[in-house]
Amino acid sequence: MTDFLIKKLPYDLSSHGGLAFIGKYLKRINVPALVDPAFPVRSGVANSDILKSYLALLCMGKSDFDAIESFRGNDFFMRALGLGAVASSPTLRQRMDTHAASWFDLVPQINALLLASRINGQPIDFGALDCGYTPVDLDTFVMDNSGTHKELVGRTYTGVDGYCPCAVYLGTMGYCLELALRPGVQHSACESQYNFERALPLAASVVTGPLLMRIDSGCCSIALMQEIRVQELALQREIAFIIKWNPRTAPVETIAARKVADADTVWDSVRAGKRQCLWQETLDLPDVGSAANPPRRIYRLTERTIDKHGNALLLPQYVLEGWTTTLPGKFGCEEVIALYCDHATHEQFHSEFKSDMDLQRLPSGKFDTNYLVCQLAAVAMNLLRLIGQNTLNEPDAPVRHAAKRRRIKTVMQEVMNVAARMIHHAGRWVLGLGQNEAAFAVFERHYAQLRPA
Repeated sequence: MTDFLIKKLPYDLSSHGGLAFIGKYLKRINVPALVDPAFPVRSGVANSDILKSYLALLCMGKSDFDAIESFRGNDFFMRALGLGAVASSPTLRQRMDTHAASWFDLVPQINALLLASRINGQPIDFGALDCGYTPVDLDTFVMDNSGTHKELVGRTYTGVDGYCPCAVYLGTMGYCLELALRPGVQHSACESQYNFERALPLAASVVTGPLLMRIDSGCCSIALMQEIRVQELALQREIAFIIKWNPRTAPVETIAARKVADADTVWDSVRAGKRQCLWQETLDLPDVGSAANPPRRIYRLTERTIDKHGNALLLPQYVLEGWTTTLPGKFGCEEVIALYCDHATHEQFHSEFKSDMDLQRLPSGKFDTNYLVCQLAAVAMNLLRLIGQNTLNEPDAPVRHAAKRRRIKTVMQEVMNVAARMIHHAGRWVLGLGQNEAAFAVFERHYAQLRPA
């Protein structure tokens, strides 16, 4: 073991070289032109600098306002993001508290511009399904804020005190259209039509093919199905949906007895003591679907005579599931169910918000400020997703197992936390990476691709 002499070197080093990408993306969007004319300040830190600074913190996995203090004297942080000044922690908190509600419509504009951007002349690949549809997944999840007195924290469906934000993701790669904070006690279906009104036009503006909304049983509502049809007509775009059916008071035993007695029922044996059957029916739901693709429901009845531990049951147990869809009839029962099961991938995206970006416990006691934080987190996720998809899947990227999508924690580790030295030489600024930096090739190439749009 070598005994090192710990020494402070006389030059500027940064452990967050990936901030150069964040500044480049925000420069292409021209955030100051979008923010400062609408929200000018007489003196002090510009509001555009406030938003860019906090976005940078989120992209490094830091959500607390106090985290900005570590960067106040960091010249690289300022130059990488194009900041006139770095706000103090109290200024950052106070400014976001003051402008939170008035910025609710501003941040989605930034997100829309980001998702519409082109990389090296090519539009973003959001990831379409093999069937040709691009999925739009909507779901709520729980942010545990137990033991706090934050505004509108309430008892959630998981039994903890916190919030239940509604997230909308586009494509198979996990780009976020919206992360809308909700009180903990709010039901999943309540006010979800407003999420449709915001997210579906954005999805239609950046994707050319048909869209497929996938939603769980918490939003099994005719009103929400009708709202999807309204958006489909308004956007002149095919928007199909698969919504998990909520059986509510459906007579499962009666339906099971009828299917068992029907000689035409085809049962599929999954294993000893477990079999299931599938069927479908066309539904008469007003203003849902179209004449060409009317709404229908796929049913799956599962019968168990042996439980998962191998014990024989005295009486069969029945589980009835259903999926309401407006997909064309060419999609069979098994295919519709498989398409819905793929919807579960979004649970990984929830965990990226809560753990990778440290948003399990939100930083403010005010609901509006936390709502703004969640909106900015959606932009930060998209920034990290863009960086990851354009660097870490390349042949000369740092060694990782083969994958179509990189978790944003991986992006932080491999790209955002690259060590770099900022050098001013011959009238130019140079960002120097280490001699043995594994990400150098993809870092240099992607930075060059981010020329002005």
